[in-house]
Amino acid sequence: MAKPLAGITVLDLSRVLAGPWASQLLADLGADVIKIEKPGGGDDTRAWAPPAASDGSAAYFLAANRGKRSIALDIARPEGQAVVRRLAERADVLLENYKVGGLAKYGLDYDSLARINPALVYCSITGFGQDGPAAELPGYDYIVQGLSGLMSVTGPADGEPSKVGVAVTDLFTGLYAANAVQAALIERTKTGRGAYIDLALFDCSLAMLANVALNHLVSGAVPPRLGNGHPNIVPYQVFATRDGHLILACGNDKQFSAVCTVLGVPQLARDERFASNPARVAHRAELVPRLAELFRADARDAWLEKLTAAGVPCGPILNVAEAFAHPQARHRGMSYVQRRDDGTRLPQLACPIRLNGAPARATAPPPRLNEHGEALLAELGYDDEEIAALRQSGALGPG
Repeated sequence: MAKPLAGITVLDLSRVLAGPWASQLLADLGADVIKIEKPGGGDDTRAWAPPAASDGSAAYFLAANRGKRSIALDIARPEGQAVVRRLAERADVLLENYKVGGLAKYGLDYDSLARINPALVYCSITGFGQDGPAAELPGYDYIVQGLSGLMSVTGPADGEPSKVGVAVTDLFTGLYAANAVQAALIERTKTGRGAYIDLALFDCSLAMLANVALNHLVSGAVPPRLGNGHPNIVPYQVFATRDGHLILACGNDKQFSAVCTVLGVPQLARDERFASNPARVAHRAELVPRLAELFRADARDAWLEKLTAAGVPCGPILNVAEAFAHPQARHRGMSYVQRRDDGTRLPQLACPIRLNGAPARATAPPPRLNEHGEALLAELGYDDEEIAALRQSGALGPG
């Protein structure tokens, strides 16, 4: 398997999704990720069940933590802070998502750790960044989806704003974090010095508005909520058929002409109101109801067969079970099973990256809380007596 980040050590002090998503990607690419968790409960998502695997591991936790080693440390205690500093001396990367300034009181902020390891790449993930009027506010994906305008363009045109079905702000922030970390590591090869990365869910959510954001910045208009419609292309949306729904992704005038032919109304493509995409966007309210009426006359699969034969991009709307059962998902191995040492089966969602034909995939399953605590301390030079003392003090969790 592809391991381009082999030899890179990542300290992951983050919790829930954005940070763990970034560190899981780094683990899939070969990094040694050490997950530092609070004793007792660990990452909050360990308790976010049901559903859970057969050993009680929450599905949410399993989704973002494969390939990591876990140590449970109380960083509020000086002994726990000392362990983190010793880990940081040897680390290449540190990820954290504490509130602004939250780690400074423990001497685990960037300035403190950069003094003992100038080559450390330190990535802080917060809701709103390290500065600005909202910097002190906590960051929640749902709230950021609302504040960033994402919810204002999501949902039915005549209904209430809606969040996206998965926590896309967290996930995009995790992807931006992994990209930024790898860029900083490349820069380090030139300078020998690490970097401080400041990433905000709010910034990432604004950035991922992409063409919708530019529609506003160019025109000054407020982008409307269009349900399953597209702001710049018509017809590019969901249509109801006699027995279900289909997606029509008609991206140019040639494809629109083919749609009209399939629907038995070739004259629509010659109508000046619909002959070009800008005209169709302008006359969306007149065109879409006519197409909708025509699509309701036949079954979904019949339309899909005809549209595909005519070279028009289209597809069905599958539920999650159907998506994973799709022959292409099976062929690409987008789900698989990991096993613990005791044989416990842990379903996993594959990393989509392939390098030279090999999947980027961490082989170790998501860890049990503090599963690797003693081994990691031994690697740092702690002897059995010192490890026992850490456990007795409460700085090291049970295990």
